[in-house]
Amino acid sequence: MSLNWIDVKDYSFNCLLLMERFQLRLIMENAKGNERLARNLAVALSNNPAVLWYVEHKCPECAEQAKLLAKAAPAKMDDKSLRKAEELAMAEFVDFVTYTTPQVVDTNCDFVRAWNEDRLFELVELEGKTVLDVGSGSGRLAFAAAKKAHEVYASEPVDTLREYMRDKIKREGISNVRVVDGMADSLPYPDNSFDVVVSGHVVGDDYDAEIAELKRVVKSGGWLIDCPGDEPFARKCNAGLLKRGWEEFYYKNALGGDTYRYRIQVYK
Repeated sequence: MSLNWIDVKDYSFNCLLLMERFQLRLIMENAKGNERLARNLAVALSNNPAVLWYVEHKCPECAEQAKLLAKAAPAKMDDKSLRKAEELAMAEFVDFVTYTTPQVVDTNCDFVRAWNEDRLFELVELEGKTVLDVGSGSGRLAFAAAKKAHEVYASEPVDTLREYMRDKIKREGISNVRVVDGMADSLPYPDNSFDVVVSGHVVGDDYDAEIAELKRVVKSGGWLIDCPGDEPFARKCNAGLLKRGWEEFYYKNALGGDTYRYRIQVYK
């Protein structure tokens, strides 16, 4: 699916210097099965030694692959061909590129800018609750929940996005949102910490591991909420969540697309 969030022509390949270890690992893993990405990434890495060094040291498990890619690149390329290779490579992980400039997420990403916070409030009672937002991104769900909840923890593994949320908290004087690191399948909280755990566009890489972790940190009787944003296309229902007993709620969103939301109450 093409993401028209940004124009990669506006970005330097040095944007990889702002990426996290898990992002670099995913890029390199994708290159193993994507000949076009591998070819263009090889050219870009071989001609950007600082980025190559960063990948090798930030993501040591990918160091040998990065070296081999760079070594396999053509020896000589003109500046125009080099830049084209950089742009084609970045287009393969445009979401990660976008996150290096988080200020554009709220304005450029459909699922953030077009979304109505009432879509969350319709799913769960938040007044007085302690809430965890997993994969918080720029804070779409976290800041909405904070308008009603007692306290919200925004868990986000990308540092640029965490700092963006912290800046917003300071700028707007928000007192009940705490920004922290954390992956969906490895959350840094004790068991039974939250009344409500929310997420959107997160669960699905490994349903069982991720849902097990969400259930671990929610209290007995608490709710898990999957609340995607609005997009201008017919997104399919999430069969993985339905299979695992989640309740589904559909609506035609503001952009004309189909959006499905989910919830499940957890008892231990």
